[in-house]
Amino acid sequence: MDLSTEYMGLKLKNPIIVSSSKLTSEIDNIKKCADQGAGAIVLKSLFEDQLIADSNALMDQDIKYFWFPEAIEHINRHSKEYGLKQILELIRQAKDYTDIPIIASINCISAHEWPQFARTLEEAGADAIELNISLLPFDKYTSCGDIADMYIEIVRKVKEHVDLPVSVKLGNYFTNIIQMAHRMQDAGADGLVLFNRYYRPDIDITTEKVVRDNVLSSPLEVTKSLRWVALLSPQLDIDIAAGTGIHDYSGVVKQLLAGASATQICSTLFINGLSYIDTILFDLQKWMQKHNYSSLSEFKGKVARTEGNSIKFERLQFLKKEI
Repeated sequence: MDLSTEYMGLKLKNPIIVSSSKLTSEIDNIKKCADQGAGAIVLKSLFEDQLIADSNALMDQDIKYFWFPEAIEHINRHSKEYGLKQILELIRQAKDYTDIPIIASINCISAHEWPQFARTLEEAGADAIELNISLLPFDKYTSCGDIADMYIEIVRKVKEHVDLPVSVKLGNYFTNIIQMAHRMQDAGADGLVLFNRYYRPDIDITTEKVVRDNVLSSPLEVTKSLRWVALLSPQLDIDIAAGTGIHDYSGVVKQLLAGASATQICSTLFINGLSYIDTILFDLQKWMQKHNYSSLSEFKGKVARTEGNSIKFERLQFLKKEI
């Protein structure tokens, strides 16, 4: 049975990608993921502020940085060296151990200075780069168009510095996700990851404090990306990896039927352990056998391509459920 798929030109032996998280920050876990059969691994994100120090922010913290700008240069150099050293060593260790694609991840908020370091990730042996871009509209002065333009600028700048395939992990906070996806494609993105699951603050009404108890996704969240995977997959010439809410083989199957080329999993591994990768793959093969499929290509995008289904994914009105 053929579980192989292609994502951003990378050959994956199966559609299971372990997404960026604390789990992928240590070589021992990366080895376990590879041993359990993962198709690819996204390393824990390198944050932009690990690559460059914000001079304005430093001056806001302490006026001495205004009078001693060389201190900012020193912090910048140290920040770059420290941030890069760890991730470069992790890439090398991972590539020495396994031949599955290792994808470096950068959590970024601007297109200034840091894109040149993307070349260093390529030189260390990364097979691709995932841009985890986090630009949320927290002020009234930044327009939707301004935010979209910043995303595009980041992609273009990174593509100027690397020959690797580059994917963009998008959030769902866009006025027009369809247009944004097409702009990403036109800017040179090789793939999209739908969607980024942002930090969700809550309030404990007993202590009256802000808490974050919902750090892991639930299987119900799979439908958030499912709609847009199904609507975008027939339109785009680049690959889509589906994420958020994929906890078992059924979530994987749904996203593949909607047209995803691969699926990213995370929360289920925190809950069930890294060995659960093997369970998902085993159950996926059982489902394929039951439905007489010998390869993923036989059913990838089948539901999205079926006439009449597009309007069902576009529908926003409530549907009455008979009980």
